[in-house]
Formats: sequence, structure tokens, C-alpha cells
Amino acid sequence: MLGLQRGLPVAPGIMAFGLVVGAAAARQGLSFFQSLAMNFLVCSGIAQLVALEIWPHVLTWSAVITIALLTAVIGARLFLMSVAMRPWFGQRPAWQAYTGLFFLTDATWLIAMRYRAEGGRDFAVYFGAATTIMTGWLAATGIGYFLGGFIVNPARYGLDLVMPAFFAAMLVPLWKGARHAWGWVIGGIVAVVVERLVPGWWFIMAGSIAGAIAGGYIDEQPE
Repeated sequence: MLGLQRGLPVAPGIMAFGLVVGAAAARQGLSFFQSLAMNFLVCSGIAQLVALEIWPHVLTWSAVITIALLTAVIGARLFLMSVAMRPWFGQRPAWQAYTGLFFLTDATWLIAMRYRAEGGRDFAVYFGAATTIMTGWLAATGIGYFLGGFIVNPARYGLDLVMPAFFAAMLVPLWKGARHAWGWVIGGIVAVVVERLVPGWWFIMAGSIAGAIAGGYIDEQPE
């Protein structure tokens, strides 16, 4: 119940983004069940939206491989997130740990890390939050699928700002002082520079890795 409650405040933001992803799936000609399966099995909003932007009219093996690689690159941040979860998940049986990692998203990771930083240890809280977020996500993408014809330009309704605002708000509870924020700053700068210089979505992985290395280095230094 605590996990369900902690997932509720972030659910509206996730659902707003889900409307956009569902609408994109409809515009690309996916059936409702194909869209539903994708949103459950992949459950990585930004990766799905990017993949749908380059979705070809005729699927070929080369197109499938391209989409898979692109999804892997954008989802590479989940590798770093899962490493951060190991001190907690590593103490659980394998079937619990890997089932939990299936539901790992940016939102569930932030909620879980905040809860653990407060001294929480109950594994069920993570699953409760994941249940709230997954339910809201699937409901929103389903609604967005049927409203696809009306959400042609997400920026017109401010939906493109939902995820940046959500992540900015979720960083607040993780604040540990200016010194530890250098990892965020360096990660952000690297991401912006790479986005300007390198085409594609490599800036997501570059910013994540740079921020992780900087944060790890700072943590190793004495105060």
C-alpha cells in the first residue's frame, strides 16, 4: 500500500506521456493489441516514441535491427540504474530480483532510491509503485491510441514538457548538497554538447555515463 501511494503522485505525468506514445502507435498503423503488447513488454516511453518516429511502412529485418539497436542505446541508462539497485535487489532471491528489474523505469527507480535513502527496506514498496505506474501507463497509452487523430502535435498541448518537468521535480528529494550535484551538472552538459554535435540519440547514453563517472569520482573523494 505504501508503494501504491508513492506511485500515485507521478502517475499523472507518466499518463500524459503515455497519451503521446499511444497516439504515435495509432498513427503508425499498429493495431491496438500490438500497441498494448509493446507498451507492456518494452515499457520505456522515450525509446518507444523514438522508435515510432522512424517506424517504416514495411518492416524488414534491417528495420527491426535498427529499431532494436536504437532502443538498446536509449535504454542503456537502465543498465546504470540496475547497478545502483544491486545493493538492495542483490539480497533477494533471483526470481524476485529479476522480476522486479523487468518493471524498472525512470520513475520506479527514483521512487525506490528515495525510499531506500530514507532507510526503507521493504521490497514490496517497489512492486507497489511499479503497479501504480504500469497500470496508469497502460491505461493512458490505450486512451492515446484511440485519440491518435487528435494528438498530432504534442507540443501544442504542452505534453512535450511533461517528462522534463517530471524528472526535474523527482531530483529534488535526491538533493544531497551542491558537491554531489556535480554529477548531474556534468551529465547535463555532456548530453547537451553531444546532442548538438552528434546526430541521433547518443546524447542520452553519453550524458548518463559521464554523469555516473563524475558522481562516482566525487563520492570517492573526502568531503
